[in-house]
Amino acid sequence: MIKKTTYYFLTVLLVLLCFVEHLNAQNNVKINVNNDGEKFDHYWSKMVGAGRANEALRAGWLEQMQQVQETCGFEYVRFHGLFHDDMFPVIEERGKLVYNWQYIDDVFDRLLDMNVKPFVELAFFPTPLAAKDSKTVFWWKANITPAEDSFEKWHDLVKAFTQHCVDRYGIDEVLTWYFEVWNEPNLYTFFWDGTKSQYFELYKQSAIAVKSVDKRLKIGGPSTSNFVPDERFAGETTNDKVSEAVFAADDINVLNWKGVWIEDFLNYCKKENLPVDFVSTHPYPTDYAFNPETGKGRGLTRFAKSLKLDLEWLNKTIKNSAYPNAEIHLTEWNTSPSSRDLMHDRLPAAAYIVKSNLDCIGLTNSLAFWTFTDVFEEKGGASSIFHGGFGMINYQGLEKPSYHAYRMLHQLGDIQLYKDDYLFISKKSTNNKIVALAYNYPKEYENAVPSGGNKREDGTNKKLEFTLTGLDAETVFEIEILDKDHGNIHNYWEEMGKPNPPTREQIKVMKTYANTMKTISIKADKNGVLKVKQEITPWSLVLIKQI
Repeated sequence: MIKKTTYYFLTVLLVLLCFVEHLNAQNNVKINVNNDGEKFDHYWSKMVGAGRANEALRAGWLEQMQQVQETCGFEYVRFHGLFHDDMFPVIEERGKLVYNWQYIDDVFDRLLDMNVKPFVELAFFPTPLAAKDSKTVFWWKANITPAEDSFEKWHDLVKAFTQHCVDRYGIDEVLTWYFEVWNEPNLYTFFWDGTKSQYFELYKQSAIAVKSVDKRLKIGGPSTSNFVPDERFAGETTNDKVSEAVFAADDINVLNWKGVWIEDFLNYCKKENLPVDFVSTHPYPTDYAFNPETGKGRGLTRFAKSLKLDLEWLNKTIKNSAYPNAEIHLTEWNTSPSSRDLMHDRLPAAAYIVKSNLDCIGLTNSLAFWTFTDVFEEKGGASSIFHGGFGMINYQGLEKPSYHAYRMLHQLGDIQLYKDDYLFISKKSTNNKIVALAYNYPKEYENAVPSGGNKREDGTNKKLEFTLTGLDAETVFEIEILDKDHGNIHNYWEEMGKPNPPTREQIKVMKTYANTMKTISIKADKNGVLKVKQEITPWSLVLIKQI
């Protein structure tokens, strides 16, 4: 006879095995493709980020912008430094300030020719508008300190600029744009060498200036950095001392995270009777905004569902404010806010992108990936072609896994037929074709968004099994797979010996590899039934599309 303890052990083991099997495979998922489904918005294709305006004058930047517009569908691009000195917006001549829009016009003209609109970030101070001893940010020295008369001059600059845009491009075009005031002003003294109240005054003058041209134009802010679980930004300037408790927490994910300055900003605008057409912020899944791998924020990377929780908080806060109809634009986002985080070049970033975007459908109007290109110089040039840069395409034009994540998301239809933890099935309203996207974000890593140089190629495989019915007989589908051995350019570069820089011939070979997925062709049977069975390795993406 089996002893009771042995019987109990075997019973528990059986239950656990069944539970694991349930986690790793769907149970009899059957979808009739003729179901009505539910419409949804491709908010991930609304906007993408870039470094600074002057970089948009380069051939490589423009070529990559054209590429991601065509393959990822991006409608808007946002970048810093529109009013920086290297764009020459204000020139002093004989003691007078003269506006000069030639460089900005050049950028905007080229973007609009590509069917990309500017998501206008109003920043930074041209030297004639900044304090005489203004502090600067980045090697290109963007002015961030206001002078006593900066706000009046800023109003005049923004009004003149807005009027110029309307005169040049027409009011119907500019009404589709967005005007955002500054970038991460809560990061004192990194992006803003002033107080919270001074930023609110800057917003006030910007809003008055833009609306004076046409009240229908869209203005918003406060463009603040990632969510925090404490009151370090509650005062007029940052108080880092109050955040020490975060470092001592056993689990940062149980803390009460909230958006920075959002409530104060909305209350201020209500008090001053100011317009807020959209609220913007940057929900990176980290605590301290810089160097989560090596700097002060090391070890403070949040879990995979933090983005959804942050957006739920933001939606509730806006709904309960005086501006319940304000749009939500998340004008920066990535796995981390460090331009030297090696994870940006690696495969896990792609799975995180897909998971996060699919989880947050209906919670925001845009989520702008920061950035589309490694033609990006906040920290200056990098010594390696792969250095953890934000871009989904590197300087040489090599496509990273993050690029393929957006390319695949863009191919989805606009009607949701089915969704679970790692499968999304959609239909296109234009032609009723079916496109499904599956991914494997291993449960072993859900407690912290991947960062740093660890490839994280381990984890549990997932068994993808589902059936589509209602198809035409023998309908053909193509399965496209991004995994550690296909389209994963960083691994391939390592196998080549990490050439720095690669020869022209090597770059050609690498470009072909970076854009080559594993492909499989399958088709429905004579009854219009398609059965899909696929093993998904950790961090991989699987696109199943009707031909």
